[in-house]
Amino acid sequence: MHHHRTTIPGRAGSHGTTTRTTTPGRAGRRAAVVTAAALLTGAVVLTGAPAIAAPSGSTAARTSAAVPRGSTSTTASTTAVARPPVTPRTLRTAPPVEVFAGGPTLQPDAQAGVAATRLAAEGRTTEAAAARTIAAQPVATWLGDWLRGDLLDRVVARNLAAAEASGTTPVFVTYAVPNRDCGGFSAGGLTAADYTAWNGRIAGMLRGHRAVVLVEPDSLSHLPTCRSEDATRPALLAAAVDAFAAAGVPAYLDGGNENWNKPAVQADLLQRAGIDRARGFFTNVSNFYALEGEQAYAERLSALTGGSRYVVDVSRNGRGWLGTWCNPPGAGLGQTPRVANGTTGLDALLWVKTPGLSDGTCNGGPAAGTWYASYAVALVANRAG
Repeated sequence: MHHHRTTIPGRAGSHGTTTRTTTPGRAGRRAAVVTAAALLTGAVVLTGAPAIAAPSGSTAARTSAAVPRGSTSTTASTTAVARPPVTPRTLRTAPPVEVFAGGPTLQPDAQAGVAATRLAAEGRTTEAAAARTIAAQPVATWLGDWLRGDLLDRVVARNLAAAEASGTTPVFVTYAVPNRDCGGFSAGGLTAADYTAWNGRIAGMLRGHRAVVLVEPDSLSHLPTCRSEDATRPALLAAAVDAFAAAGVPAYLDGGNENWNKPAVQADLLQRAGIDRARGFFTNVSNFYALEGEQAYAERLSALTGGSRYVVDVSRNGRGWLGTWCNPPGAGLGQTPRVANGTTGLDALLWVKTPGLSDGTCNGGPAAGTWYASYAVALVANRAG
């Protein structure tokens, strides 16, 4: 199916002209699906609970560096000190340093690490070094309809074990909503009945553990142009939020980005999906918009949703929006993941998309979800200062 494009009337691009904006992240989402499937059916063993410590200095880097616009982050302990998870009563009011205690978890069996090992074995030292640079940072773990039953249980358990061994907080992304991507590149998803049970299973496994869940990227932002789902999807997402809230798991809903829906439209969608029971919302997932604009947009959206907290995907936004969603030349890594101090609505800057995975067969890239070694080198070279 062709890639859907949305014209946003009157929204100004970086040069002050009205932009014809590709709906964000389609191929980026599929990249997560393809790569996860490849890892789970390949040689990576998902059983066991290794003690995975963050690289030297990385916890401090994730939690003590400055965040723009008055949101200087709070220094967290670099030791694996067990902190109790937030509770259903505190998940909306706890400070960011408690929600993301210890900083985000360094993902076991990260795609970038797998690529680094392979490239080093092939003698491709420059490309291996770039992959290792990316692998040194925590990236969210995507859970989709390719993970069910015992396999889902093992993936969640492995990430929880890694988090608890390192004193950090795992970040999960759910991605299995019915009619996912509204027939686009990442089409798929579960039935409504299976979806509700699937979220309940995840919530049950996370109960009593530190964890954060980003619920369904694009799921709400699509609805103004995906009318077939408008009547049913918000209630399904609200039920997922309720399941996570009851388990004491802070959940964030889809906040789109600064150049998709207008804040008032997005706020209405968030309210229909239960934002009052979630921790907040996320923005810029798999996209490239610069932090300043995203945070300004998110602050407006927060004000329209009762002061909801938010997180921003900064994995590849080091050079800002470059005119295309698909492997844009010149893109760079954004700031390293870190936890904010709570002086604004910002909770954390995260790497939700895995940098280095191709968005698709565009701008010289391989199939979506394939490691794009030369692009990873460029992302590292162009990273934010």
